Amino acid sequence: MSNLVDKGYVELVPKGDIQRADGAVWYLPHHPVHNPRKPDKLRVVFDCAATYNGTSLNDHVLQGPDLTNKLLGVLLRFRREPIELMADIQEMFHQVKVPLEDRDFLRYLWWPGGDFNMRPEVYRMTAHLFGGTWSPSCCNYVLRHTATEKEISTSPGTNNTVLGNFYVDDCLTSTETEEEAIVLTKELETLLH
Repeated sequence: MSNLVDKGYVELVPKGDIQRADGAVWYLPHHPVHNPRKPDKLRVVFDCAATYNGTSLNDHVLQGPDLTNKLLGVLLRFRREPIELMADIQEMFHQVKVPLEDRDFLRYLWWPGGDFNMRPEVYRMTAHLFGGTWSPSCCNYVLRHTATEKEISTSPGTNNTVLGNFYVDDCLTSTETEEEAIVLTKELETLLH
């Protein structure tokens, strides 16, 4: 939890904002998940499908369009050329910020510094999270928008790679030469930074 705060994905709700007059607030339950293949890594899952009084946060938001590339197409394009590249956008959903006016729907309680002897405080996500039905659409939109609207000088092949060779946060692409692979790698890193 401290890591989420340190990276700016979460913020402490200011004391003056805890009691909102309009009631536009939702508290998310959360739990840890251990991946047996990554024993040293723990992931926090916020349950947007958890119900309270018969409804959940996911029941009240729009899913948005499916902007995810089809996996078969990504795999076929990946095998087109002899030099293959694979990449991953680290913590992709957390890289996309939630507007300030929507953050109070992503509140949760946690003990400061993980000290269970202290009184829990109110935190809220500043970035999208896994488990929100809207998150894949929002984050894929931002990825596509970055490739089409950013004014960074990249080759058309780099923009096309972002548009056609990502499956959610994983990039699978190929080039004819090692030199092209080096240029593509550098341009992708610059564009998506």
